[in-house]
Amino acid sequence: MLMALDALALAAAYFFAVVVRYDGLSPVPWRHAALVVVAAVALQWAIGLVGRLYRGRVGVATNEETLLLGTATAAAGLVVFIANALTDPLWIARSLPLTATFFGFFLMLTTRALWRRLTMRLAPLTAAAGQRTLVVGAGASGARLVHSMRSHPESGLVPVGFLDDDPWMRKRRHFGVPVLGTVADLERVVLVTGATTVVVAIPSASKELIRTVVDRCTDLGITAKVLPSFAETFASKADVRDVRDVDMRDLLGRAAIQTDLASIAGYVTGKRVLVTGAGGSIGSELCRQLHRFGPAELIMLDRDESALHGVQLSIHGRALLDSPDVVLNDIRDEVALRRVFEDRRPEVVFHAAALKHLPMLEQYPHEAMKTNVLGTANVLEAAAAVGVTTFVNISTDKAADPTSVLGYSKRAAERLTADMARRAEGAYLSVRFGNVLGSRGSVLHTFTAQIEAGGPVTVVHPEVTRYFMTVEEAVQLVIQAGAIGEDGEVMILDMGQPVKIVDMAQQLIAMSGKSVEIVYTGLRDGEKLHEELFGAAESDERSKHPLVSHAHVEPLSVDVVRSFDLGAHHLGLLQAFEDWVHGSESELVGAHGYGRAHGEAS
Repeated sequence: MLMALDALALAAAYFFAVVVRYDGLSPVPWRHAALVVVAAVALQWAIGLVGRLYRGRVGVATNEETLLLGTATAAAGLVVFIANALTDPLWIARSLPLTATFFGFFLMLTTRALWRRLTMRLAPLTAAAGQRTLVVGAGASGARLVHSMRSHPESGLVPVGFLDDDPWMRKRRHFGVPVLGTVADLERVVLVTGATTVVVAIPSASKELIRTVVDRCTDLGITAKVLPSFAETFASKADVRDVRDVDMRDLLGRAAIQTDLASIAGYVTGKRVLVTGAGGSIGSELCRQLHRFGPAELIMLDRDESALHGVQLSIHGRALLDSPDVVLNDIRDEVALRRVFEDRRPEVVFHAAALKHLPMLEQYPHEAMKTNVLGTANVLEAAAAVGVTTFVNISTDKAADPTSVLGYSKRAAERLTADMARRAEGAYLSVRFGNVLGSRGSVLHTFTAQIEAGGPVTVVHPEVTRYFMTVEEAVQLVIQAGAIGEDGEVMILDMGQPVKIVDMAQQLIAMSGKSVEIVYTGLRDGEKLHEELFGAAESDERSKHPLVSHAHVEPLSVDVVRSFDLGAHHLGLLQAFEDWVHGSESELVGAHGYGRAHGEAS
């Protein structure tokens, strides 16, 4: 059909050019003109077929097709022009091939644009039923979102206008929907259009912009929604079905992180990659993002079969648990773990398996030792035995000047990783960050459940603060850190400004529209009022990435850890471990040991 349309366009263009050029003159060389048209159409088809213009190489009326069509049409027209110029006498006037080529190209583009418009099947704006919606952001994502709204009227969102602060957008119109003002004009535009919903369609929108829109929508009594970031959806196509309500991730997150994809691909693409703790919040997101970079094999290891089912389902859309990409294994089982590494021979390892709940580990410090310390030692030694080239240990901000069992055990894991960097080939490093929004057991889930139950919302202290990052942001930086990190160091992710937990609770309560009481319960054992990302002896050095700092920790030998007798201690386990390490090799946590947090002498 496209070939036929282009042939008709060229024939019409030559006819028009001949009539204009020979107006009032005679004789008109219709026979020669017809032969030239046949030649021009044949050349157009031949060049188009060779360039796959007519074989579905590019979409109709896209930028790519316009460039390809222009090239084919110009080439065919140039050949006809030269051939005509070399004839003696000229078959047709010398200017005719050029005039007809340009006019024919115009007709080809116009017919394609009409074709695309007709095949969109957009629902009429006047007849559409649903929530009248304003879209914040008239860029590419906003335009695609409006197209999706009009293509799926069943979504219940009817676009009535855009808001955009860019002055270049003030006269823009996408799919019949105009830009009506800036974000500052929200109240006026709502009154004019009768909009009841506002969607922020800027995937990289800052938390400040989202908070501003949410606050104004709350004052106006209308609904605020967001289009998720590309990192959250793994797609750059804005779809109305992805639009969701605003949550704390949007209000506490930051703009899109600039990730060096080339450096990541260099150590992940085409490699065998293993992730421990693959079913957890961090591990599962790691697997989903690593899958995008095309590893030769992605090995997901966890001791929780249900968690493995969930992560496999999220990546492949099916989860039969019968394929080699999922491995059921406990990092505490050294023999079984070594067998997995010897059989699968991973080249890159992300160690995300850990126990992380602070109060629980205060009660059961032996479990923290067995998983976070000895389990990490098992993974490190198994990785070194098979020649892993890159090993990334996932740590926590509680390892900076630790005062809890969790922080103490994760600090030990950082030091074990640093020691392995001295003894093994390849790069062994740790990545440290704070609380992850939306992870299992996070304060966000706790507050949400308490609000839904009618309260009260429990906060440990009115002044307590924590660092927060969305899981997508954290994992992007973890993968990036693996590309730029140096052997033995700790990479510390920039978490932005710490957030008061009570402010988060109040924001969630306000968003729910309920009246819920906040109750203060007091700090628990080992819990800090304010977390730090850096220890007292660590400096904030950012040499390779603006959001990643580099720090060094003292190594701790795996042999020293293994020789510690867990069975000889019960209460005060980590204090005993610290004292023993101090006497055996070196102090484990410097002046800020676990004992100090419990009123004991370090």
